[in-house]
Amino acid sequence: MSNYPGGVARTHLVWAVAVSVYLLAVFHRSSLAVAGLLATERFDITAAQLATFVMLQLAVYAAMQVPVGLLVDRFGSRSILTAGVVVMSLAQTGFAFADTYALALVARLFVGMGDALTFICVLRLVTSWFPTRQVPLFSQLTGTVGQLGAVVAAVPMTLAFRELGWTTTYLVSALVGVVLLVVLLVVVRDTPDRRHLRGASLSWRETRASLAASWTHPATRLGFWMHFVTQFSATALGLLWGYPFLVRGEGLSEATAGGLLTLMVLVMMVAGPTLGWLVGTFPYHRSTMVLGIVGAIVLLWTVVLAWPGDAPLPLLVLLVVVTGVGGPASMIGFDVARTANPVERLASATGLVNQGGFIATLSLVIGIGLVLDWRTPGGGTGYTADAFRWAMSLQYVLWTLGLTQVWRLRRTARAHAAAAATP
Repeated sequence: MSNYPGGVARTHLVWAVAVSVYLLAVFHRSSLAVAGLLATERFDITAAQLATFVMLQLAVYAAMQVPVGLLVDRFGSRSILTAGVVVMSLAQTGFAFADTYALALVARLFVGMGDALTFICVLRLVTSWFPTRQVPLFSQLTGTVGQLGAVVAAVPMTLAFRELGWTTTYLVSALVGVVLLVVLLVVVRDTPDRRHLRGASLSWRETRASLAASWTHPATRLGFWMHFVTQFSATALGLLWGYPFLVRGEGLSEATAGGLLTLMVLVMMVAGPTLGWLVGTFPYHRSTMVLGIVGAIVLLWTVVLAWPGDAPLPLLVLLVVVTGVGGPASMIGFDVARTANPVERLASATGLVNQGGFIATLSLVIGIGLVLDWRTPGGGTGYTADAFRWAMSLQYVLWTLGLTQVWRLRRTARAHAAAAATP
């Protein structure tokens, strides 16, 4: 009990409410994963236009990570998390009623904005409420529990679209945010002894100096590239392209494809706590873990893409299992930045790292859409297996860049840490 300044039960309650908001954000983010084909019909759009939904949402998310980090350092997690729930709920309501492509794009833009206001807040709360040794585990658990939002956005959303229709399904999801907002205002505090924690007001020059100090630290840049190289494959599949790839590219039934995407999320939920324990136990081998996990992902994708014809189901199961581990592996980048930056720069450093995976995912999502349109005869949504093979091969560009940077910066970060430890 003494290790928990706010008490064990109270600490876990605050975390549970905060992580529920993040779960809702992941749900909103992932809700197009099984609605992609329905959206192409509702708005009469092409693959590239469909990808623009996710591209816009991810672009806003990535662009806001550093500003959000600065806002959390200045105004505290509770205030920013509250704003995130409000923005997401209003945006999802707008998306429910959108009947044109332009209106739908505006709604998804604000969904991305509200989403961007959640994750860094929860990680900051973990740091403020939990004992230091528990932070890596509960940071991983935050990502793990949040992925339940993607589970709800898979098979249950498919059923909801079929039974309730587009508008009602999205309205119900928006109402969940209203309920969570009330609970958040009652339960969550920035620290055990303060409801609101306010940081120092920084001038523009001081803000730039603070961000520069975070970014120039080799551990922050290493965390950025770790996040970059681990996350994009699983996120691109889960957000948009996994369902069409498995159905149109690999010839699976819709039910089987939805089941595989759900399996991938379940793998993330199991792998997260495991990686959290490994990171806490072997902190000096974090980059080695990342290199090994990404190497396995590259190997499985290579086998699937090189397979003549449709890949067998057991191979696809193995693919989603190994790819799914990349999601929680991206959290290792946050731990690297956390242990290298002072507490007053923690949220902004986290924002810098969090940009990595979403920049990579954004590049991949829009790239896949463009390649599918290019390789699909006559246009339309009749994507072929060959078109998907070309599109999914874009991942090799990102893997090459990310792995090269992780390999280079891990040596620099280790040398910097050794020099700092030398009296």
